[in-house]
Order: sequence, then C-alpha cells, then structure tokens
Amino acid sequence: MNNCAGVGVDIAKSVFQIHYVDQATGEIVNKAIKRAKFLQFFANRTRCRIGMEACGGAHHWARQLVMMGHEVRLMPAEFVKAFNIRNKNDAADARANWLAVQQPGKPVAVKTEMQQAMLALHRMRQQLIKFRTMQINELRGLLTEYGEVMGKGRAALDEAIPDVLARVAERLPAVVIDTLREQWNGLTKLDEQVAQIERRIRACKKDDKAVKAIGEIPGVGLLTATAAVAMMGNAKAFKSGREFAVWVGLVPKQTGSGGKVNLYGISKRGDAYLRTLLIHGARSVLEHAKEPGPWVEQMLRRRPKNVVTVALANKNARTIWAILAHDRAYQKDYVNVKPA
Repeated sequence: MNNCAGVGVDIAKSVFQIHYVDQATGEIVNKAIKRAKFLQFFANRTRCRIGMEACGGAHHWARQLVMMGHEVRLMPAEFVKAFNIRNKNDAADARANWLAVQQPGKPVAVKTEMQQAMLALHRMRQQLIKFRTMQINELRGLLTEYGEVMGKGRAALDEAIPDVLARVAERLPAVVIDTLREQWNGLTKLDEQVAQIERRIRACKKDDKAVKAIGEIPGVGLLTATAAVAMMGNAKAFKSGREFAVWVGLVPKQTGSGGKVNLYGISKRGDAYLRTLLIHGARSVLEHAKEPGPWVEQMLRRRPKNVVTVALANKNARTIWAILAHDRAYQKDYVNVKPA
C-alpha cells in the first residue's frame, strides 16, 4: 500500500475489513485484519485517505489514524449504502466505503474525546428520562386494571397515588401493594440521577467559551448549547448557517421533476435529539417570552404557531453556527447586511 488513492474500512468488534487498490501494481486488496493489528497496518505508511462509516467506535479509530498523519472521512450510513451492490457482508461493506470515500460529499466531523464525553452525559440523561416515563405509564396502566384512573403526568400521579394505593390495599395482596409503592418511590431516585447529570453538565459549561456564547440566544438553554457544541464538532466544517440547519433536519423536504419543485414538512434528517432540543427551546420562547421580538411577532401574524416554532428553531440553528464559526458574541438586535 505504498501508493494508495483511498482505503475503505469496515470496522467491527474483533475483525476489520480493508479494501484498496495498489496504484503501483493495480492489485485489488480486500483483506481482514484483527483488531489488535489494525493500527499497526497503517503505521509508517504513506499518507492516504481512509473512508469509514460513522458508526460505533468510528470516532475513536479516526482520531488514532489522524494522529498518524492520515486523512479520515467519516461518512453517513445512508451515503455509503448507495455503493453497496447486491449482497451485504464485510468485504462488500469495505468496498462500498472505498467507493464512497472517492466521491464528493459532506463527511461527519471527527469528534474529540471531550465532545463524546459530553454527548455520553446527554445520552445517559435521555435514557433515564425515558425509563422514568415508562415507569409512570406502567403504574398508571396497572392501577387502571383495578378501576383507579389517574391523570396524565408526574404531578397528577404523585398527588393521587397515595389514596389509590390505600383503596386497592383492601382488595390486593400486600406483596403487590409493596411492589407498587417501591416502584413509585423509585421515581425519586431517577429524579436524583437526572439532576446529578444536569449538575455535571452545568459544571462543564463554566469552562466552555463556546457553550457560554450560544447560551445567550433566547431558546438555547444549557442542554441545547452543550449538545450543539458537542455534535457540531468544528463549526467551520459547515459553509453556512443554512448548511448546518440542513444537517440538523430543520429545512423543508424537497421532491421535484421536470423543473417543478415541491416542498413538504421538515426533512427530519440528522440527529433527532438536537433537533428536538432546538424545537422545544423555540416553543418555550413563543409561550413564555415577554418580548419574543419583532421577527417572531410578524411571523405569528402570517403563519400557524407550529410553523413559526420550527422557523425559529431554524433561525436559532443558523445563529449558533454564526456565533461559533465567526467567534462572535450574541447580539440581540444584530442585522446581517450583505456587501454591496
């Protein structure tokens, strides 16, 4: 592999598959390499472009290869899938990565360990909240079987369940009542775990200049700011704020033929978690802000509230990119003036 235009790598838990064409001999090489010898294979070799699918573990291996001097392009799974013809296996996946890395496209930014650490906190918090919601719904559903119907939401559950358990205790075995009470008390432990993670995220915010900068944007709170900085990687990897909004999935989906273009709802591409945070932040501005601003007020006169919410989320995404890419502070009344 002394002369190599590109290398396709399919990573796995134990065995990695590598595909490339030797430019000197024209030999097509598609070989399996053990995990322990993967970095050794690329060590002391001429610089080449390595393409990998952006999946679990990809950022770790990309960082290691970049340190060796290689160029690494992490590609979305949907982009690579288009080059996988017929049967799917490790050899075919490595060949698809090799074909895809030679095409123009938008690679996924290689994240640092600190960025991945922040995202790990977000994912664990999100998982705890999902489990807490499941527990609440499970308790409501089980007690409904005995004719006890409670309102939706945590507050309604906490208010009604003591009396509900007291009533059904006359009819059900004590072991069932004790178990239901333990599950209800377990919600408090989940609350404490979520709060602890949020405190740790808030502590990280104190030392991050970028998070502080975009945290001044109305509708961009602690979670949105830290998640945006961690997921974006290098803001300059995007050409414009619109490109970042496209990456998040906050632009209309398009279909067209014969010169006619049809626009639909938002594409919902990219990371659903960041998009959800941006939309919830925008909705909070519309419902609770005393002065949402003239731009929002004008939009509300012309468009439905949900449309304005997504539009504001799109605007906030572009503002986030502008602040990070140009290293500026947020200015409430800033007006972008195009050069003459």
